[in-house]
Amino acid sequence: MRQRIKAAKRRARAVFRPRAAKMASNPTNTTTTTITNPGPPEAESEIDEEFVTESITYPRFMIPNLFTGPSPVVDVLETHTSNLQQETVKVCLPFLSAEDEKTKYNIHGVPNLYRKSHITFLRRSIGPMPAGFITADASRPWFLYWALTGLSIMGDDVSDLRQAVVDTARSMQNESGGFGGGGGQRSHLATTYAVVLSLAMVGGEEAFEVIDRRALWKWLSRLKQPDGGFQVCVGGEEDIRGAYTASVVITLLNLPLDLTQESPAYEADGSMNLLSGVPDYVRRCQTYEGGISGQPDSEAHGAYAFCALACLALLDDPRRIIPKYLDLPRLISWLSSRQYAPEAGFSGRTNKLVDGCYSHWVGGCFPLIEACLRPLDDSPPPAGDDATTPNPPRKPRLPPASESLFNREGLIRYILCCCQDQSRRGGLRDKPGKMSDSYHTCYVLSGLSSAQHQWDLTAPAPTLAAGAGDPVWTVLPYVDDGGVQVYEQEDLVRPIHPVYAIPQRSQEGMREYFLGKEGF
Repeated sequence: MRQRIKAAKRRARAVFRPRAAKMASNPTNTTTTTITNPGPPEAESEIDEEFVTESITYPRFMIPNLFTGPSPVVDVLETHTSNLQQETVKVCLPFLSAEDEKTKYNIHGVPNLYRKSHITFLRRSIGPMPAGFITADASRPWFLYWALTGLSIMGDDVSDLRQAVVDTARSMQNESGGFGGGGGQRSHLATTYAVVLSLAMVGGEEAFEVIDRRALWKWLSRLKQPDGGFQVCVGGEEDIRGAYTASVVITLLNLPLDLTQESPAYEADGSMNLLSGVPDYVRRCQTYEGGISGQPDSEAHGAYAFCALACLALLDDPRRIIPKYLDLPRLISWLSSRQYAPEAGFSGRTNKLVDGCYSHWVGGCFPLIEACLRPLDDSPPPAGDDATTPNPPRKPRLPPASESLFNREGLIRYILCCCQDQSRRGGLRDKPGKMSDSYHTCYVLSGLSSAQHQWDLTAPAPTLAAGAGDPVWTVLPYVDDGGVQVYEQEDLVRPIHPVYAIPQRSQEGMREYFLGKEGF
């Protein structure tokens, strides 16, 4: 009898202990399970009050300890910044540890993406705003871009907004070229970029034909500077934003590269064009830390790093141009240092706090870098392909987690646990305790998309500056070498183009339309 009871006890241990071992990564969030086993059924009549009882305590969620405790690296020099960092950790830890009883978590301690409430939030942001928003009047194109990008990433159809976007864009376009922040406002590269990308996302000939390409080309020529960079507006500052946004507009709209004679960079021998010297300007913006500054000899910033990498990727194959003009090991080191523990989000600068928007500005750098670190064209054609075909496409390769240059799981945890406004308001935010807004909603979702997907270049790309064509990008959901996916499949968002930061089909639609047009 007792031997049968002992055998039952051994069976119970064999069933439950492996599960406990798998879930033992977070000892702070536990559940106790009691196993009661009276032995084999045939022995029940022989047993009076003797039962086998075993209590096993194991965590409810599989959350790595890295995300549930203090940072493993602490700044011993106490400063205002270090104190703020510790306060930020304290605010984030309850969310990362899945301690909110009102929130539904999956087995990995991660909540769902509140897709419907975020869509509602972004839809509201496109309509009339309260009087206090008058100070943001010059940012109206950005509100359009942020909302349309966020909605597209979450799978919402934005084609019903086409006419409203067309009418708004038309009211902001200046006869001298480019788009301002509103009617009667000066044209600016940032708002022009936002309007052009918004028109690309709603799509259609009516949207594309709003743009006065001839006037825009003349205006860009006036912004082009002899050192290769661009002013953001006539007489305005010259910075890396100008180089990136101008390159996006030029390539999307297939503008002529020749400069007008009114351009400050014009050379009679034709040695300068709109894209001449841009890579050298980007190179001069890399700092001693390895990051990228807005202008030469300034402080490195995550958003400028994205602008620099994306700008170079527009001008040539990233595998060729990025290592040529940037010190890649130092840049990777600086970008990797922007991801903190235990929060696992990104900061934008050295000794700054994590902020949800850098999920894109820093997180969006890694797909470009990971792509450019792969060989240019040294792999054989995939099985079944014709080996005689010039530049046969290569299938995307999904590297193991050890080859990913940032902690994708950590960033996904930070976004879904800490950046979602769980109230009726909806939207996404910088960090717990902050208000959600359109800007953060857009760029947090963009960062989530970068973390959930793997991009690859399938063929050597010709030089865009020579007017030859686009790199061929392909994308698949990212899966690490252990097959772990901490979010639910229903929370997979759509990919956005790693260079243009809009859905790939939107970029392709506008690019193909203007490639098919002759002249203006």
